[in-house]
Amino acid sequence: MKIGIVGCGALGSYYGACLARAGHDVHFLLRSDLEAVRAAGIQILSPNGDFHVSPKPAAFPQEIGICDLVVIGLKTTANSEFPSLIPPLVGPQTAVLTLQNGLGSEEALAALIPTGQILGGLCFVCINRVQPGVIRHIAHGRIVLGQFHRPPDARTHQIAQAFRDSGVPCEVAEDLGHAHWQKLVWNVPFNGLGVASAAGIAALDSGHLPSNQPLAACLSSDQLLAHPGWETRVRQLMREVILTARALGHPIPDDYEQFQIERTLEMGPYFASTILDFIEGRPLEIQTLFIEPWLAATRAGVPVPGLTALCRILCALASRHGQNVPFPSTP
Repeated sequence: MKIGIVGCGALGSYYGACLARAGHDVHFLLRSDLEAVRAAGIQILSPNGDFHVSPKPAAFPQEIGICDLVVIGLKTTANSEFPSLIPPLVGPQTAVLTLQNGLGSEEALAALIPTGQILGGLCFVCINRVQPGVIRHIAHGRIVLGQFHRPPDARTHQIAQAFRDSGVPCEVAEDLGHAHWQKLVWNVPFNGLGVASAAGIAALDSGHLPSNQPLAACLSSDQLLAHPGWETRVRQLMREVILTARALGHPIPDDYEQFQIERTLEMGPYFASTILDFIEGRPLEIQTLFIEPWLAATRAGVPVPGLTALCRILCALASRHGQNVPFPSTP
């Protein structure tokens, strides 16, 4: 396949490199790392074995042209750029797969292309970009993908097989919405509390950050679980997400909470992507990862006091970096 990768940070670069290694015609749409990738390609450092690929770098989507598959690895804070980035890559037969966090990206794509061409995917992977063109794969890597607003068709299964053939475990979800909520069970606590830990438990519980309060170092996933107070809040958020998912018709079982805890302990010290964005002063994916789930819970009548406080403190922390994400007054 001819594949365009849009958003070539850690996630897009890792999966794009895997597909290139398998022999696909992979094009990377790049900005800051363009010259580094043009000069030296992509290096993957992985416990499964290091490897190097030389995908085709491009600065503009028009240089790539229409693809068989477009894979979106952008941060959702860049979704406003969809109208300029995505249409030049899409023809009538193109499949567009967003691997982004949270809720709402498929809906944003549906404003630009037919819904039958849209797929969503959830990535269960620990990866970091350590320098331009160099990605460290720490653990995991599985993708769960499905079609937007419809059951998977033959093309969905073909795309999943392409990932499997490239060494990436990939499953097909019959219900993409259900898969999204399963991923939120992990993303909400470990992305959110990792950032909120900089403000401390008292500020988190109140949802208020005094303007003169100094910030502490963010906690990694293992540190959150090693601290009784933070672990309690991890579990509270997981239960709130599970209850919201059930209210929306996605029956996630009670033991999924413990499954995710044990899986996280296997990772060792890990900083989720939102924590790294916060540490490095980049915009945070607050809307899609936290506020959209809060809106869904509130509309469904599910009490989510932990998520409410988390959203408020994340909005306050983001404002310190000049990012204005107002907490909604009503759903």
